[in-house]
Amino acid sequence: MTIEIGLLLLIIVIALVLFALERVPVDVIALGVMIALILTGMLTPEEAFSGFGSGTVLLIFGLLVQTEALTRTGVVDYAGRLIYRYTGSSPSRVLLIVMVASAVVGAFMSNTASTAFFVPLVIGIARRARMSPAKLLMPLAFASILSSSVTLVSTSSNILISGLMVNYDLAPMGMFELAPVGIPVVVVGIAYMYIVGKRIIPDRFETAEIEGGLDARLYITEIVISPESPFIGKTLGESSLGRDLDLRVMRIVREKKRYLVPHADQVLQEMDELLVEGGRDEILKVKTMNGADIKADAKLGDPEIELDDLGLVEGLILPGSPLIGRTLNGIRFRDRYGLQVLAINRHGRSIRRKLSLIRLELGDALLIQGEPDRIAQLERGDIIRILETNEPHIPNPGRARIAIAIFLASLALAVLNIVPLAVAMVIGTILVFLTRCITPEEAYRNIEWKALILIGSMLALGIAMDKTGTATYIAGVIVTLTGGLSPLLLLTAFFVVTVILTQPMSNQAAAVVIVPVALQTALQLRLDPRPFAMMIAVAASCSYMTPLEPSCLLVYAPGRYKFADFLKVGTLLTVLIFVVAIVIVPLVWPVTP
Repeated sequence: MTIEIGLLLLIIVIALVLFALERVPVDVIALGVMIALILTGMLTPEEAFSGFGSGTVLLIFGLLVQTEALTRTGVVDYAGRLIYRYTGSSPSRVLLIVMVASAVVGAFMSNTASTAFFVPLVIGIARRARMSPAKLLMPLAFASILSSSVTLVSTSSNILISGLMVNYDLAPMGMFELAPVGIPVVVVGIAYMYIVGKRIIPDRFETAEIEGGLDARLYITEIVISPESPFIGKTLGESSLGRDLDLRVMRIVREKKRYLVPHADQVLQEMDELLVEGGRDEILKVKTMNGADIKADAKLGDPEIELDDLGLVEGLILPGSPLIGRTLNGIRFRDRYGLQVLAINRHGRSIRRKLSLIRLELGDALLIQGEPDRIAQLERGDIIRILETNEPHIPNPGRARIAIAIFLASLALAVLNIVPLAVAMVIGTILVFLTRCITPEEAYRNIEWKALILIGSMLALGIAMDKTGTATYIAGVIVTLTGGLSPLLLLTAFFVVTVILTQPMSNQAAAVVIVPVALQTALQLRLDPRPFAMMIAVAASCSYMTPLEPSCLLVYAPGRYKFADFLKVGTLLTVLIFVVAIVIVPLVWPVTP
């Protein structure tokens, strides 16, 4: 062992301890590791910073932008509603469907791409089912990683290993060659997460957040069934308004004066007004529906004003406000202020009257739409106090098909080996910008920059392990210790060392280091090297014990996890995968001379 190797191992140990203690943010620790490698002379600044321009970082960037575009255009929300129709609010059923869907999709695309697509969808499902996102996001990431050993294209490390095998005069890995071991791994892994894992995943979401659908304020608004609506003639149950939008229908107003108690068999008619209750974002999704409109959202008096130019705020009625004790009709709110009240929130109390007839009270929250200058004047006049100025996500379904086509085309470019996956994702990012599926400003506001900093910084560690010979040294020690042992113990040794290296390094970097050593060892011992390559392919995807795997990083912040959570849940999962692999790999690919 050289001084450089010993120093690098010390840096790794210190970093892992800091990650586990979580006294310092993970991105700051990662930046510290990168700087330490520069200051100790192990890497030049150019080498250390090269991770930020790597394909991995650009891949994650492109995926985050494209999945945000899918969210903005309503694709993710629609997929979530579709899944929710079949799962209902049963936590167990939701968990199982989410994992199975993630594993199936992850088997035919990058597990990172699969996770990125499902993250916003799963958060939406958790909100609808009143579940903690923490109980779904880690299983989601793990399920997508589990399917990495099903097909050749599940992960780039499989393709890399296949290329290394060719260098040793072995046949390349077949498209479904890993499936005999990969499918049992998926089944065992999902069963573990469903039975054991879900019970030990820490949950740091407050009960009020979950029970309130992660949005404590529930608003009352009126929805009008428009002429030629597909809902006309259907029952309330058949319309799926409540199920698809997570809105509770409280009253049906017919012919302006008849108040009907809603029930599933109530047949909807043209111009029916539905008094509904729901969260702000759910109410605003009515804007994208075909056949129903928010009643107050029809006209603002100026035909030249575009909806995209309007502000949308939540405002609280202050003491002394002229709105107190008045109705919106009585005070002629729209004519006087040039603004539109879309919905009203009266926390903790039910409102079952038309919005225009509700007498406003101190503390009522109003969802107000209009020109930003007029909204500002309302606040300056001490009429309301703006509570929320962030624009909610109002889906743009008109570009949904474009966003889907771009996302699928990006994946096809990579799967067909026309361009690398990272390049395909960047091409897709440019296209979603050019087609206005999402603007750069919207995308950059919602990107998890902490994840990109963490990945870019930690890639420097992988470069240092290769440059200093640390990875080769660790592999060599394992081989030396197990050289006289049976083939099964050799397979075990390579599995263990690959899993160890794939935690701080990328899967591809670990494979590049271990596969040549394993194949060469097998050839020297006159054993078939193919089972060793397959064992390493399975082990290289066992990135469950730290959140440094890109799929895990994508759920790290949204799930409010800590570094040690992955060690707690992922260790037993890794052991189970090893048991499956050590039994099946020698059966399918015999370790014979």
